[in-house]
Amino acid sequence: MKRIELFGCPMDVATMHETVNMIGDRIERKQFTQHVVVNVAKLVGMQTDPVLDASVRACDIINIDGMGVVWGARLLGHSVPERVAGVDLFERLLQMAAARGLPVFFLGAMEAIVARTASLTAARYPGLQVVGFHHGYFWDDEEKVVEKIRRSGARLLFVAITSPKKESFINRWQDRLGVDFVMGVGGTFDVVAGKVRRAPQWMQRNGLEWAFRVAQEPRRMWKRYLVTNNRFAVMLLRARIASAIQGAAGQSNE
Repeated sequence: MKRIELFGCPMDVATMHETVNMIGDRIERKQFTQHVVVNVAKLVGMQTDPVLDASVRACDIINIDGMGVVWGARLLGHSVPERVAGVDLFERLLQMAAARGLPVFFLGAMEAIVARTASLTAARYPGLQVVGFHHGYFWDDEEKVVEKIRRSGARLLFVAITSPKKESFINRWQDRLGVDFVMGVGGTFDVVAGKVRRAPQWMQRNGLEWAFRVAQEPRRMWKRYLVTNNRFAVMLLRARIASAIQGAAGQSNE
């Protein structure tokens, strides 16, 4: 798996198929793996949030989730075959877990949401062993939740908690979780449980998922996406100008 760097953030360039195979191989070898996906909001946030930056860098596999980042990387000369959307990867990994008999644990979101996610995915993927779940509001007794995960016998742990809180939690407890793979899944449980609808395929392909999300939760989301998208556009513009200046200087020195 090839690794590039974009605005100081390391990213693994891979297809969905390659990513699933890589994760599966590492799980079979019982090689602990912490996974994260990077979108425009997270990439922009890393520029000013050292805790978020460190938490992303600590991960073993860093996929590109978001057409904005894909296009930005291509614009700056990187070859990126496709995005690896976190929601889609989650589903593919559950399919793999069901086929291989690998037990899973869901952590995060509200109690009703995570319980519904566990129920729906177990029905969707025959053979899937959902050995436990817990809501995301447990910060007064983290050790109890860690012990619950360890005793469940789960091999894969999916964490629906905001960044960098989830990465900090994983880094703090990874030696005691007893799992081989941990993935931060953001709002995936809300999508699976039906609380939030996902954008149509044409909007996903054209990098408009953010607009669909804003339309569903305008008061909460409009400012976040307006600010991060504009900042990312400025970052790309500056990088392109710097590249053009560097290229011109190189030609003049030949």
